[in-house]
Amino acid sequence: MKIIVPMAGRGSRLRPHTLTIPKPLIPVAGKPIVHRLVEDIAAVLNQEIEEVAFVIHESFGKKVEEDLIAIANKLGAKGTIYYQNEALGTGHAIMCAKDSLSGPAVIAYADTLIRADFDLDTTADSVIWVKQVDRPEAFGVINLNAANEIVELVEKPKEFVSDLAVIGIYYFKDIAVLRDELQLVLDNNIIHGGEYQINDGIKQMMMKGMKFVPGKVDEWMDCGNKDVTVETNSRMLGFLHNDGVNLVDSNVKLENSIIIPPCYIGENVILINSTVGPNVSLGNNCHVQNSVIKNSLIQTHSHIKNAVLDNAMIGNHASFDGNFTNISIGDYSVLE
Repeated sequence: MKIIVPMAGRGSRLRPHTLTIPKPLIPVAGKPIVHRLVEDIAAVLNQEIEEVAFVIHESFGKKVEEDLIAIANKLGAKGTIYYQNEALGTGHAIMCAKDSLSGPAVIAYADTLIRADFDLDTTADSVIWVKQVDRPEAFGVINLNAANEIVELVEKPKEFVSDLAVIGIYYFKDIAVLRDELQLVLDNNIIHGGEYQINDGIKQMMMKGMKFVPGKVDEWMDCGNKDVTVETNSRMLGFLHNDGVNLVDSNVKLENSIIIPPCYIGENVILINSTVGPNVSLGNNCHVQNSVIKNSLIQTHSHIKNAVLDNAMIGNHASFDGNFTNISIGDYSVLE
């Protein structure tokens, strides 16, 4: 089994945090988004992972590439890096990894997280992961027949089709079939919204009678912008806490301070006269003094003083001293 992870560019909706680090490497509950995504998919598949192929922008740099290879190696898999330097769509991104597109594979876009527990239907030609949503008109949805097979993909339907939204994770029994269809999309310059789309390849497979079935997830968490990323951090902390995962490093130093779970507290964190939690992630080497923090995501090496924070997101090596609450500041920022 292979996992193909298109990561696209750094992302603009999560700025300023993505000015210095690509969005999929932003930590949620102490672990980068893409790291959690790949691990969760591997757990759902419950199969040996042969290769994890990442499609990134060349500007991400060698350090990011090394971190991504390490994610694959941790699963006992080969890590491969491909480049998509122009934002030409999902279909184009997948085809940038053309040399890895053979055999059974999962495609997963790296700005989402899932919680799921089901057996993969390997008899189907493809499984498309979906989640029941309240506002299906805002999403791409699937249309099912009486046999619970997917017969149509409908983008943002004006009239009700179903409430099962496509979340951007797909399984293919042989991804070479999708590769060949997407090659035709590229060769014939089939463009929607100015981009080459994965759906055009999938629709051709459906027209040829291939069997597509839904795979439903229990939870679907977005990391598209600051507010939803902070919310996703809170939800993930809750899941991990309920699973019995230890989220607080043994080296945390507490001085007249309390931690209200669930919280992720990294290595060498110092808390002085502070209350942290619930739903807070504090990365390695953070110092917090005279502060109350809840529902917030703070990365590494940051110093927080005299603060009351709620729904905050703070980057690496930042310094914050003040009375603001709902804030979002990136790496190396200083507010005093």
